Amino acid sequence: MASIMEGPLSKWTNVMKGWQYRWFVLDYNAGLLSYYTSKDKMMRGSRRGCVRLRGAVIGIDDEDDSTFTITVDQKTFHFQARDADEREKWIHALEGTILRHTLQLREAETGLVPSVQDFDKKLAEADAYLQILIDQLKLFDDKIKDCKEDESRRKIEILKETTCSMVESIKHCIVLLQIAKSTINPVDGIYQPPLDPAVVNTTMPTQTALPTDASQVCKSDQRPSTLSVGPVVTVMGSLQTPTPNSTGSGPSGSSSGIASPAHMPLPSHSVPDFSYSSSEDEFYDADEFYQSSTSPKHCIDPSGPQAASPLTNEALKRPNTTESLNSSMSNGTTDADQFDSHDDRDDEGEGESVEEHKSVIMHLLSQVRLGMDLTKVVLPTFILERRSLLEMYADFFAHPDLFVSIAEQLEARDRMVYVVKWYLSAFHAGRKGSVAKKPYNPILGEVFYCHWDLPSETEEPSTLTETVSEGPVPWSSTNSVCFVAEQVSHHPPISAFYAECLNQKIQFNAHIWTKSKFLGMSIGVHNIGQGCVSCLEHDEHYVLTFPNGYGRSILTVPWVELGGECNISCSKSGYSANIVFHTKPFYGGKKHRITAEIFAPNDKKSFCSIEGEWNGVMYAKWATGENTVFIDTRRIGIIKKKVRKLEDQLDYESRRLWRDVTLNLKRRDIDAATDAKHRLEEKQRAEARERKENEQQWETRLFHEDGECWVYDEPLLKRLASQGH
Repeated sequence: MASIMEGPLSKWTNVMKGWQYRWFVLDYNAGLLSYYTSKDKMMRGSRRGCVRLRGAVIGIDDEDDSTFTITVDQKTFHFQARDADEREKWIHALEGTILRHTLQLREAETGLVPSVQDFDKKLAEADAYLQILIDQLKLFDDKIKDCKEDESRRKIEILKETTCSMVESIKHCIVLLQIAKSTINPVDGIYQPPLDPAVVNTTMPTQTALPTDASQVCKSDQRPSTLSVGPVVTVMGSLQTPTPNSTGSGPSGSSSGIASPAHMPLPSHSVPDFSYSSSEDEFYDADEFYQSSTSPKHCIDPSGPQAASPLTNEALKRPNTTESLNSSMSNGTTDADQFDSHDDRDDEGEGESVEEHKSVIMHLLSQVRLGMDLTKVVLPTFILERRSLLEMYADFFAHPDLFVSIAEQLEARDRMVYVVKWYLSAFHAGRKGSVAKKPYNPILGEVFYCHWDLPSETEEPSTLTETVSEGPVPWSSTNSVCFVAEQVSHHPPISAFYAECLNQKIQFNAHIWTKSKFLGMSIGVHNIGQGCVSCLEHDEHYVLTFPNGYGRSILTVPWVELGGECNISCSKSGYSANIVFHTKPFYGGKKHRITAEIFAPNDKKSFCSIEGEWNGVMYAKWATGENTVFIDTRRIGIIKKKVRKLEDQLDYESRRLWRDVTLNLKRRDIDAATDAKHRLEEKQRAEARERKENEQQWETRLFHEDGECWVYDEPLLKRLASQGH
């Protein structure tokens, strides 16, 4: 396959505010993507612009299967292929080209460019290993002589035959590598016609051996840039060239990305110092772009070898005092000494860039590929938010008054409206600030408890202070919304959580499995699972799903947006709702948009349409023609959760479990925080090994698996039924 790939793509031009057809040529050896206004202009050498691929980053959109971007030299270029298959072929070829030239840059910077002497040394090592293998092969004859059983002798003979074939293949490979070396001038890397391997005796003694890295075979990538076709190596009578993939670097067909024939005259250009376009307005600056069609490389660090969990909007760290982690912020309540209502994010800074950590990020990003699952990718500790994912899920109830008001509605229609209202209010509180950070990935068996008090003017003070005798949070009052979460599975990483209010006879049970996907310039976190709001007095159960999360712009100031379609439905009443979280397209539109519709039973037309921003104002348009403010998240107050102080918590409760990591992050001692995190992860791995050795299964603490769902062991529904209510 030729080393240059070409074909049509559409390129976004800011001058025309739209997609324009261009003819693209990818030079694998030069590390350059050039484009022309037509194929004819390409033949005449009239280049419109080019993208230098060394150090570039490719981005894709998780919701659009034809577009992709290339970010390099502080510019972001936007492209559109004909379809998903065509995009995949271009991306595959581009990734291979970027990897090759980025590795060359690193080798040059570190002085690790392999020399001819390195090549000879590796060949000598391979030859020595080959001789050892040949010596071992001779032992088969002795084994066959001594073997008395026909079946065993037959197996040894088959093994010997296979080994002989392998030895011959290795011999042949070493000879071919010697031939390849002889075709390269070690001084300037100029290509020389190779010998015909057909005339070479493949059983000839070898003097040098197989290199461990194909990049050490020759220095062909340092050829003069005026060569239009890269060096070829004759292998078994066929011509092949170094290529970024093995399946073809372009779509089939002469007009859709096919590799150029070797005889086709192609324009020669020197590789420019920077990427450029015929109009400097044709691209967006990389610092300004990073919306939904591009996507940041992975800003996800699983705090253990688990799938990445959703990022949250969180300001990056700033220096602060190292006061005790369990010091609470007084909120004027009588239980201030017993509970900590302090949100550890209250002292977070705003708007700091990750520039100082970019080299670490870039190193990690070089190890992943588009579409890759980030389950076992670990990013540095400095991007962590100072709380566990289990605590983040508690923010679904930052407006507990809206949650309990669902049960107060007398009509099924109103209850569905209030379910939607509570649901749409549940996301902004968990994403404080404008900068994306990631909570700790919970370890297996970790739990988190908290509650919110809801005093009522009609109740006596004694009722307010009366504690429940059972339930998830027995130290809370009967008028509290109680919350408990547990990490019930490690592979896959599943979090289960439950909330209830005894007085209002309402409960919520959910589980979420997070699966992260690398999108080039962003991370997509798919939330797999569901939740269920149960109004016990009405025997209604509202099943709902969750949106996906996207971490954008990791190389500048990371931010988060939500995306995807969610549904809420009640099988008993027949009411339902569709909610769409819109990601921002790069060619216009607002961030954080949502649209929603609520339907009556068996109706195809909604009686309520909602639109706005999930972290701002949402407006409702009713079937009557009335327009109202549905929710204004900027005006409704967030009620702080109450958590027991550290000294009262169990060892496996979130804040106590992660306290050393949290304390050192507050001190900005990243090394100490990383060490504390590592110790916690190693302890978890050791416990897993011990269970495996003893053939023990992990037993969950508070939840059990029921079909595809995880259910709280002692929900309010079950407790009331046992009491005869």
